[in-house]
Amino acid sequence: MRLDKFLSITGTASRKDSARAVRAGAVTVNGIGASKADMNVDPDADKITFYGIPVVYRKNTYIMMNKPTGVVSATEDGREKTVIDLLPEDLRRLDLFPCGRLDKNTEGLMLLTDNGSLAHHLLSPKRHVSKKYRFTSKFPLTDETRAQLEEGVDIGGYVTKPCKVEILDDGGYITLTEGKYHQIKLMLDAVGNKVTSLERLTFGPLSLDEKLGRGEWRLLTSDEIRSIEILAPEDSGKK
Repeated sequence: MRLDKFLSITGTASRKDSARAVRAGAVTVNGIGASKADMNVDPDADKITFYGIPVVYRKNTYIMMNKPTGVVSATEDGREKTVIDLLPEDLRRLDLFPCGRLDKNTEGLMLLTDNGSLAHHLLSPKRHVSKKYRFTSKFPLTDETRAQLEEGVDIGGYVTKPCKVEILDDGGYITLTEGKYHQIKLMLDAVGNKVTSLERLTFGPLSLDEKLGRGEWRLLTSDEIRSIEILAPEDSGKK
């Protein structure tokens, strides 16, 4: 792989900036100053630094974000701020996209990645990947409405699959294995109630990091990556 491509796909620098850094002597390969930007490097074996900082190569990038309200789950939008806009410039250079979507006014756990195959598996209805949400509602839930929601309700010609609901004083928790458009809001509407706030807490084996404030993000840990890649072992690491 070319050195400038390596620096580009790791989100370190554009190819133009990589060439400029090489000319300035700011890039080393195995402790030796890089001779030219198009020199070949081995991403898995060579140790590369950029202005003294080691550059870590990842075949795929996985980011956990605590999505705030008012931000759309998209890669770009002509009018609204997107989850990609919340990332620093080096990561915005990568081909990251949100794995699934949260409504503009829904908060919580969002997975961003460039691994299209894995995202497809996580979102496939056949996989039944669970997602847990915390919601508040206009009216308190009753045991009767909980039973209705858990059994499945008609949300406009579609009957939702069985789910798990836990009642709290101001709303509750709901765990789904599907993700229809506005599903939780429509489910509460179907039982004569209304969602007033919604936050996703889990997505498959991932749980929202309580240390992340709204709009903050971090890379997934090695254990977290393994926990999601095991759901699609034959395709993990492929784009």
